[in-house]
Amino acid sequence: MKKYFSKKSIMASAATILWVVPMIVGAQVDADFGLGYPAATGLGTNDLKDTIIAVLNVLLGFLGIIAVIVILLGGFKWMTAAGNEDKVAEAKKLLGAGIVGIIIILSAYAIATYVITQIQTSTGGTLIE
Repeated sequence: MKKYFSKKSIMASAATILWVVPMIVGAQVDADFGLGYPAATGLGTNDLKDTIIAVLNVLLGFLGIIAVIVILLGGFKWMTAAGNEDKVAEAKKLLGAGIVGIIIILSAYAIATYVITQIQTSTGGTLIE
């Protein structure tokens, strides 16, 4: 029996179909090349810079919460060590890791805020509120 289609031709056809069909459907739905797409789909219409800032704030906030939990866990372990030097050493490691984590998170926030502010002022945009 003769093979009419190879695996490569089937994969190339599938990739072409997956690439062309959305463009055809999109052309029939919205003729302004996607400029009205966020409003039509209910997505936000915020500026990309504002979205990036919001995502960074949320991520750094979650990391800060985790670092505070690590510090609290270290303090709890130290208080419940009952004089056991191994548990105290483990608690000190947790406290140190939590403090280093908070320092890194605050540094990342400061660097991100500085970079975004510099980009906005150099491109003539508004400053972060």
